[in-house]
Amino acid sequence: MAQAPAIACFGEALIDFLALPAQPGEDGRRFLEQAGGAPANVAVGIARLGGLARFAGMLSEDMFGDFLLAQFARFGVDTHQVRRTGAARTALAFVSLREDGERSFNFYRPPAADLLFGPGDFGADAFAGLAAFHVCSNSLSGAPSREATLHGMRLAADAGALVSMDLNLRPALWPRDVDPTPTLWRALELAQLVKLSGEELAFLARDGAEQDVVARLLSHATRAVLVTDGAAPIRWFTRAGHGTAPTFAVDAIDTTAAGDAFVAGLLQRLVERGVDATGLAAAFDDAPLRTDLLRHAAATGALATTRRGAFAAMPDRAGVQALLETVP
Repeated sequence: MAQAPAIACFGEALIDFLALPAQPGEDGRRFLEQAGGAPANVAVGIARLGGLARFAGMLSEDMFGDFLLAQFARFGVDTHQVRRTGAARTALAFVSLREDGERSFNFYRPPAADLLFGPGDFGADAFAGLAAFHVCSNSLSGAPSREATLHGMRLAADAGALVSMDLNLRPALWPRDVDPTPTLWRALELAQLVKLSGEELAFLARDGAEQDVVARLLSHATRAVLVTDGAAPIRWFTRAGHGTAPTFAVDAIDTTAAGDAFVAGLLQRLVERGVDATGLAAAFDDAPLRTDLLRHAAATGALATTRRGAFAAMPDRAGVQALLETVP
């Protein structure tokens, strides 16, 4: 049986320091070191589901870069497109959780190693035989990773890979005097599959209407737009129609990587169902197939909220299948 093609995820890998409640007799909080970063989470999520996952990006030569590389190896992610640098340290994110599992971030970035990956750092075989190439917006917030992101998206499309983008917008990572919107649109208009949160759709539509944002996306390369909003129904849009799909009710304790898990579940299921870039629109316009794709994505995202962390929260294939069988 031929091996399934790889899904490559490009961008940042960083360290999440998860705040833990102070213990009796302690004056302050403790922080748990965990591997994270949105595209890195997606790569691990795909590997956990049995897919062939690859991560491309720049890691620091510091102790945290070593930890991240070891974690990729632990979860079976291909890292031959990872580069190392001593010119900057690993980005850090301090994460605090509310009682309902919703999170807030304090970032220490830039400067950071992940922003130093340039267009020339992609290897000669970076896009050969890829099923999909996935990016997020944090790599657009500085140079040279901004140019590398856009360059990679173009090369992936030229190679026939499905180009996917989860906006995953973190305004705090952008310079205060810079409006990220024009740069975000440069990338969004190259993506064939776009995933937004409800807040991100509202951000893009702040000077207009949400339907105008969707129409603009679908007038370029995009063939399917998905909008998630926690436990609320998923909204989907194609050029031929639109609608909603249900999510799964779970007891959430940490929503940090829910969106990344959703994307991992979706991309892996697309590969399993043989859906490539040319068939993406038809797949989402086929009601039974669309239902199957979104159920797998929603189940993967839901299960990720039932565990703390990012890499560590990604569910395996058996867990996703069990949830799908529990809820017809």
